[in-house]
Amino acid sequence: MIPHRDPFLFLDRCNIIEIGCKGVGYRYFPKNEFFFKGHFPKMPIVPGVILIEALAQTAGVVVSKNFEKHSNKSVLFLSISKAKFRKPVVPEDTIEFHVEYINKVKSVYKFKGVASKSEIIVCEAEFSAMITSG
Repeated sequence: MIPHRDPFLFLDRCNIIEIGCKGVGYRYFPKNEFFFKGHFPKMPIVPGVILIEALAQTAGVVVSKNFEKHSNKSVLFLSISKAKFRKPVVPEDTIEFHVEYINKVKSVYKFKGVASKSEIIVCEAEFSAMITSG
């Protein structure tokens, strides 16, 4: 559904709630994640940019379901706004990435995303993505 692969695929699975509009991605962060060694050695936490990327990947899965028959389409991350990091995500946490489509102007889709751990919000943002050919 999305072209990302290890080490830059940050979803274990994704459930589409409403095709093209809503979805939930899931990711378990094991102790041996590559970024914990340097972020931070004595207090490892998942970098905020990775949480944002996982939200964007979830949105990519949601919107790409509209184009399954057109394998030449790609979803590209364009912008982010209103990002807030509320709680740290640490080794062995499982995070849910909820995304919801807000609107579309031409080929640009806007989404709202919320990442949570045990129903506690850890991160939220609005972001946009573009559908491209090729």
